[in-house]
Amino acid sequence: MSDLITGETIGAAIEVHKTLGHGLLESIYEEALCYELELRGMKFERQVEFDITYKDKVIKGEKINLVVQDEIAVEIVSRIESSDAATSMIVSYLTAVGLQRGLVFNFASRRLIDGVKRIVI
Repeated sequence: MSDLITGETIGAAIEVHKTLGHGLLESIYEEALCYELELRGMKFERQVEFDITYKDKVIKGEKINLVVQDEIAVEIVSRIESSDAATSMIVSYLTAVGLQRGLVFNFASRRLIDGVKRIVI
């Protein structure tokens, strides 16, 4: 089931990129992707807050851009430089919230398929 959700989420992001192109703000892509997921009848949560625990200290304030169908964490970036930092972030997010699958969409890519990273932990 998760592979279908992953594929549909990637398809939604490709549709957004095809329609808007590359080079806009991340917040624009996030809003458009949310609308596209909505049009496809997919459940998602936006700007999902979670805590990080350091030793016995709870640190608040971390957010995941989207969680799709309660299964896939999505990080949206729009930077020409490498999205390695976003990949590292999504791995940390997955570990912190107990999810196993993540996607990074780099909307700065000329072809979004070149800017998609799938992460499974």
